[in-house]
Amino acid sequence: MNSRDNSTPLQGRRILLGVSGGIAAYKSAELCRLLVKAGAELRVVMTDAALEFIRPLTFQALSGHPVASSLFDGNSDDAMEHIDLARWAELILIAPATADLLAKLAEGHADNLLLSTVLATRSPLAVAPAMNQQMWAAAATRESLLRLQHRGVLIWGPEAGEQACGDTGEGRMCEPADLLDDVRRHFEPGPLQGRRLLLTAGPTREAIDPVRFLSNRSSGKMGYALAEAARDAGAEVVLVSGPVCLPAPAGVTRIDAVSAEDMRRAVLEQLPETDIFIAAAAVADYRPAQPADQKIKKSADRLNLELIRTPDILAEVAGLAERPFCVGFAAETRDLEHYARGKLERKRLDMIAANRVDGEQGAFDNDDNELAVIWADGSIELPRQPKTRIARELIAIIADQFSRRPNDD
Repeated sequence: MNSRDNSTPLQGRRILLGVSGGIAAYKSAELCRLLVKAGAELRVVMTDAALEFIRPLTFQALSGHPVASSLFDGNSDDAMEHIDLARWAELILIAPATADLLAKLAEGHADNLLLSTVLATRSPLAVAPAMNQQMWAAAATRESLLRLQHRGVLIWGPEAGEQACGDTGEGRMCEPADLLDDVRRHFEPGPLQGRRLLLTAGPTREAIDPVRFLSNRSSGKMGYALAEAARDAGAEVVLVSGPVCLPAPAGVTRIDAVSAEDMRRAVLEQLPETDIFIAAAAVADYRPAQPADQKIKKSADRLNLELIRTPDILAEVAGLAERPFCVGFAAETRDLEHYARGKLERKRLDMIAANRVDGEQGAFDNDDNELAVIWADGSIELPRQPKTRIARELIAIIADQFSRRPNDD
């Protein structure tokens, strides 16, 4: 295994270069050369269409390794090559990524070696689109890109300019040197490198009886997107999650909680050594005072429930003498900034992210969101976009404000 030098972020990094069938495939050979020169360990996978534009021997000579191209290569000793490549790669970069390939990625197809490898990996995926300007502008392509962005796929490019078909416009694959810079930035230490970040996500469930509970519509998508963004920014991430139908993000420690009290205990147990605490969970404000031991039978026309307050986890953490940098969330249906600022000041938070939760454009159950991010002496509006993207912007803001706080070590 190659040792890694922090001054050269690509030294020893395992990168899988996928090449699909477009005229821009000739640029991929130069990209291959630049990545190897920068110290990366490179493997190349080509689609059948790519073989019509450039021969695999070119990439073999540049990378120093045989090129893979077929799921059913009778000459290969490895019947599970796509699984091995998926586990080996720290980053998969597809350049060029044609309109056809983007559509298949969005649909989850696995009918060639490259697509099967992508589907089997938990590593980051980046694509460098390359196609005719009209294909790039087509509604189907835009829909494919939006779906990929929702999943956290990195979109690098394209550029505008003259195209091989004679058209001029957006659709040109980024130049190899620019893509090299993108890869370098991807592997550079993030702004939260060495920091421990604790966050909550999803709803809580407060039992009425053994089969019924009080809860809310939170899907947990925003909190999970923040966990991934914080991980990518270099943080050690602990996610305390309410009941959601989402897989645990790779590289993130997930602790499951059901009720508000469960979540409180988990947060307090994980709090030591925490630098940043983000309370993104939609914790129930009230719970039944006396949950029934047995299922409540339907009999009377009315049923009265006595509700009592649940613990305010965020206020408790923010009120500690030695506490982390505290970020809260405000879910409101009206007077967004007014209520958010009140919560910021009342709970003595360092920052608050406010979102609307009413109507079709509300944050609950949606893949998109928009935020008003507020701190003591500033604020910023994050426009509506996929939660994966808005999470990265919010983490960047948190990292910047955290670095500015007094006596930060």
